[in-house]
Amino acid sequence: MPEHRVALYPGTFDPITNGHVDVIARAARLVDKLVVGVAMNAGKGPIFPIEERAELVRAEIAPIALRTGTLIEVVPFNTLLIAFAREIGAKMIVRGLRAVSDFDYEFQMAGMNYRLDPDIETVFLMASERHQFISSRFVKDIAMLGGDISSFVPKLTLERTLAKLRK
Repeated sequence: MPEHRVALYPGTFDPITNGHVDVIARAARLVDKLVVGVAMNAGKGPIFPIEERAELVRAEIAPIALRTGTLIEVVPFNTLLIAFAREIGAKMIVRGLRAVSDFDYEFQMAGMNYRLDPDIETVFLMASERHQFISSRFVKDIAMLGGDISSFVPKLTLERTLAKLRK
């Protein structure tokens, strides 16, 4: 039996954006199993606790698994990325790129990850043109200042983000 292609798409997803959903949908077409790793990363000051972020990701990407036939799991983690990739059997880490500024950071991260485990490849997917400028940080900033984020995030995430920020 051939080995399954397992990939990991990590992020904080605070909140999940339409750009994240786009990368997940495109990555799901390339592998047999995709694990969306929701990182703790308290340093980024998340507005949602990790379990709520994982729940939102599951809800927003459920149609992708049905459409592609790819097994997609959403798993929170709070370990070194390479250690988590090994734990889930991933041989590929998927990273989305929006702009040249992302590339510099991601290039360095890919190099470090390769040194930690050369058997795990990093694969970059360019964000679709309509999502290249979206970041969770910008979405949160716009929402906190009363701006309209409806074109940047899926519907449930929009509702939950606005409810969270109204408190």
